[in-house]
Amino acid sequence: MRIIKVTNVEQFAAKILPKQPQNNKTIVESILKDVKKNGDVAIRKYEKKFSKANISSLRLTQSEIKNAYSKISKNELAALRLAKNRLEKTESVVKSLLKNKTINHDGVKISKKFIPIQSVGCYIPGGLAKYPSSAIMSIVPAKTAGVKRIVVVSPPNSDGKINPLTIVSADICGASEIYKTGGVQSIAALSYGTKSILKVDKIVGPGGAFVTTAKFMISDQTGIDMLAGPTELGIIADNSANSKFIALDLISQAEHSTDTFCYLITTSENLAKSVNKIVSELIPKIQRGKIAQSSLKNNGFIGICKTNSDMIKLANILAPEHLQIMMKSSESISSKITSSGLVLIGNNTPSSASDYILGSNHILPTNGFGKIRGSLSVLDFIKVNTQITSSKKSLSKISKHLEVLTNAEGLTNHYEAVRGRLN
Repeated sequence: MRIIKVTNVEQFAAKILPKQPQNNKTIVESILKDVKKNGDVAIRKYEKKFSKANISSLRLTQSEIKNAYSKISKNELAALRLAKNRLEKTESVVKSLLKNKTINHDGVKISKKFIPIQSVGCYIPGGLAKYPSSAIMSIVPAKTAGVKRIVVVSPPNSDGKINPLTIVSADICGASEIYKTGGVQSIAALSYGTKSILKVDKIVGPGGAFVTTAKFMISDQTGIDMLAGPTELGIIADNSANSKFIALDLISQAEHSTDTFCYLITTSENLAKSVNKIVSELIPKIQRGKIAQSSLKNNGFIGICKTNSDMIKLANILAPEHLQIMMKSSESISSKITSSGLVLIGNNTPSSASDYILGSNHILPTNGFGKIRGSLSVLDFIKVNTQITSSKKSLSKISKHLEVLTNAEGLTNHYEAVRGRLN
């Protein structure tokens, strides 16, 4: 990894951010249009092209779902249930904070109610990979929020099958429907609707570059959660931190793909050298070492700052998806972090554990969007419903001020609609 001394935080942050790849908008647009026009026929065509699978029926049957349970071990099922139950407990506490309220202003009654979105689509990456944890992270908050229809889409393998771990995860978490399709074509189906897959109100879940571009391009008519890019991990540490822990954490997130953005920010030159040495020693010995090495070499860095304030400032500018704080004063430092998707405090809170079973959600903002939002949660599946009741008497009380404001904006008929009720 590159070791760089940071003299000017703003200039360094501007230069170190990875360049975002150009989205293949032309390809994505053509697939979206095809599925919108030709529905299931187009979906099957693209599954044949991309996953090499011949799909006859897109929707999983109850028999297929039941059969998936026989393909996984008791230990795997127990681990999935534990991850599901821990996240469910967290999300239930958040939901309990959302209390319906009624406000009265001189006879005008305003009611604020928190109601669930009616239908959502959860994209679960798949194909050659398996991400049952992502099924848990997207379905559980939707179910906890009270969403009635939860649709899961996931790419099949070349045999036309979804990984059984993903199927079981989706089932135990409460998915209403599961479909054997992924990629851009599945996003199109969820947004536009086809004969087999009815459209949904919102689409959530992580995906690759094409899926992310597709979500962006349909967001003018279907809600989405966020445009999440490659995994990001920032670590703030001082000389009290364990060098090997830091090296293991950097590698754990870098193994996702060659385009992850993983780095250490420290004030200790000795720690920087120690971590770099351990990373170099570990990489040749581990599985997925080539992926991690490519990512850490091309995108990763170890930044040596002059002060703790500079470290905090740099972390807030970069706004990483995950930010681990491993310092003597971790709690104090964490109170000054405002922009990370998830903050993990102390030497024994690795981001890799939060990806699965700590009870937090691993669907997180990247590309600096931690400045405006946090992880996926029940809040993404609930809308605030506002209802207002007014009386003739209450309209009369505000009539004079309404006339002033409507005249000021040149929308005089707005006032006439009120005055007509008062005369």
